[in-house]
Amino acid sequence: MLIHPWDAPADDAEWQQWLAAHDFGQLAANGPPGEPPLLQPLHFAYDPARREAVTHLARPNPLWSALEQRPTVVLSVVDDYTFIPGPWQADEDQRPEHGVPTSFYAAVQLICTARIVDDPAAKAALLQRQMRHFQPAGGSAPVAAGEAPYGRLLSGIRGLRLEVQDVRAKFKYGGKRSEAVQHRISARLAERDGPGDAAARAHQQRRLATADGPLRTPGS
Repeated sequence: MLIHPWDAPADDAEWQQWLAAHDFGQLAANGPPGEPPLLQPLHFAYDPARREAVTHLARPNPLWSALEQRPTVVLSVVDDYTFIPGPWQADEDQRPEHGVPTSFYAAVQLICTARIVDDPAAKAALLQRQMRHFQPAGGSAPVAAGEAPYGRLLSGIRGLRLEVQDVRAKFKYGGKRSEAVQHRISARLAERDGPGDAAARAHQQRRLATADGPLRTPGS
């Protein structure tokens, strides 16, 4: 993923706060030689203190053999995206029809080492971590190895700990454009108010208002 200076997060807190509210992504693993990569959509729970994400998959999933052979994976999360028409992006001294269309989006890629969890007690603890994240209000019975109602189901899944080795984060919201053009885009997003527009506009306004945010290179 190409990350220009004006699209980079201001600090780790920016991408961590965003990721805390985005817990569904795609796990990419290397397939067998000559085969395409494997992509698995999944929910996950990210723990910044432990620098790891946890999840689980059904035991028959074809991803397991790939992880056992090549444990380096990428967990990719993309959201808050929208399309920006060319005229919105035109510079002040440029004809509107000469503006270049683009996409706005936020993306975080966690480069991880995958650790498979098969021990029943460890799997139960991993599932409890996910339950605390996704169901903080409770409402479900505890997950415990050998105990009803979920203990008998543990053999049908394998747990997965994703130890984060590196992070790539990008907030592509027109940071290279002049403030005047950015405000124009923001106004157009508010007028259009289509799917994703409000979230994209909020990111753009937030980053525009951050005086010590990512480097912006005028005219580049």
